[in-house]
Amino acid sequence: MIYFESERLVFRDWEEGDLPAFRQTNADPEVMEYFLNPLTTEQTDAFVERMKAEFLDKGYGLYAVAVKETGAFIGFIGFHEASLGLGFDPLVEIGWRLKKEAWGNGYATEGAKRCLDYGFEKLGLSDVYSFTAVVNTRSEQVMQKIVMEKVRTFAHPRIASDHWLCEHVLYRITRP
Repeated sequence: MIYFESERLVFRDWEEGDLPAFRQTNADPEVMEYFLNPLTTEQTDAFVERMKAEFLDKGYGLYAVAVKETGAFIGFIGFHEASLGLGFDPLVEIGWRLKKEAWGNGYATEGAKRCLDYGFEKLGLSDVYSFTAVVNTRSEQVMQKIVMEKVRTFAHPRIASDHWLCEHVLYRITRP
C-alpha cells in the first residue's frame, strides 16, 4: 500500500523484496556509524517485523521509501513510538535511514518534511521528536532543515555513560 508521496519519493508498506537491500544498508558500517553496531541479517529481519507490528498497532511507522522515478527502494523515513525515560514518554519520533548511495540528494529532508505534513494532517500528531548522537551532525542538520527546535541534550539511557555515542541531542516540532 502507498501511504503518500513527495515530489520524488513514494512512502509505502514494506515488501519482501526490500529485505536484501535493507540488510545491506544495516550491515554497512558507514550507514550505521552512529549506532552501537551494524545489524546482522537476523536483527534486520526482526526490526522489519517490529516496524510492521507498529503499523498494525499505531497506524503509523517507519515507511519503506522508494524513488518515484525508478521504484528503487532506498531505506525508511517515518514515525516510531519511543520511550527514553525523559519524563514525557512515550514520544513519537521521526527518523530516517537511507542507503549510502541515496545520500546527498536531499531525500532525507524532503521525505521528513512530507512525513511531518502527513503526521500532522492525517494522523493527528501534535508533537514529533527526533534524536541522535551529538556527533551525528548530518542527521542534526536534517532536523534543523525541517524546522525542528532543539530541546536539549541528554545521556541516552541505553548507552554506557562513558561511550562516545552516549550524549544525544533532542529536537521537537509541534503541529502548526
